[in-house]
Amino acid sequence: MARKPKKSNPSLFSRFAGRAADLVGTPWAFGVAIFSIVIWAASGPSMHFSDTWQLIMNSWTNVVTFGMVFLIQHAQNRDSKAVNLKLDEVIRSLQSAENELIDIEKLSDDELERLEHRYAAIRQAAKRRERA
Repeated sequence: MARKPKKSNPSLFSRFAGRAADLVGTPWAFGVAIFSIVIWAASGPSMHFSDTWQLIMNSWTNVVTFGMVFLIQHAQNRDSKAVNLKLDEVIRSLQSAENELIDIEKLSDDELERLEHRYAAIRQAAKRRERA
């Protein structure tokens, strides 16, 4: 029987990034973004559509976007790593699986292309057997 990995708490940043990624992906967050655009657009006439008025929205969106890129990328990297580890375990546990595919994401582009061609040939052979 395989040993279960010891569970530990993710770092404060990981928890924050995961929660932020969850929150910004909700309909509520989209609603807040649309609402802020409407408020900004509605304030245009009172500010005479000035450069300052435009700068406020440009600055706000740049700051939010810059921060979100890093938070979402961190959360996505963690999720990808977890999925890859799960797939590695499935490959490892199957007797007929090709264990060379474990850690496939670390191969060079040329190695990945060779594998892609190999599996394309396997698919074609399977299609030919199906038709026969």
